[in-house]
Amino acid sequence: MSEFAYFRLMSKNMLTMEEQQHKDEMITLTEQVLDAKGIECDSKISKISEEKLREILEGVRRLRKRNKKNNKEYGEDQRKEELDISIQ
Repeated sequence: MSEFAYFRLMSKNMLTMEEQQHKDEMITLTEQVLDAKGIECDSKISKISEEKLREILEGVRRLRKRNKKNNKEYGEDQRKEELDISIQ
């Protein structure tokens, strides 16, 4: 399902090069956004307007940004813990 949405976004040239390179991540996040919006099948995705596609993509981008931020913060916390352990 989400792979079809991803290819719709690709065909409309809505994805950046980085988003195209991270296809699996984009598909996973697209699925999460579609689930949240209650869109469950390819037939619905094929009929979605370009405006709705943009809304879905914005939701995917927000999730991706949040995930990157959380991963970065986790990495910084992890490094701090390692330093604390090595100092003791």
